[in-house]
Amino acid sequence: MHVGGRPEPTELTKREREICARLGPDFKKRGLIFVGIDVIGDYLTEINVTSPTGIRQVKKFGGPDIAALIWDAIEVKR
Repeated sequence: MHVGGRPEPTELTKREREICARLGPDFKKRGLIFVGIDVIGDYLTEINVTSPTGIRQVKKFGGPDIAALIWDAIEVKR
């Protein structure tokens, strides 16, 4: 999106769900509360732990307010 892409709402594919299920527990074990992944086709191509994007787009499309959820999670850890 940073270089001109445009967000569109979509559902995760079966493969994307598999990738999330495989990675999620390790991210949680490492204390990571907000991680972005890039998937092209069926392949994980990038893991973003310092600058994941899409927070505003999720809310715009009627999803949860991820920013508020992140801050709530940070406060719990504090």
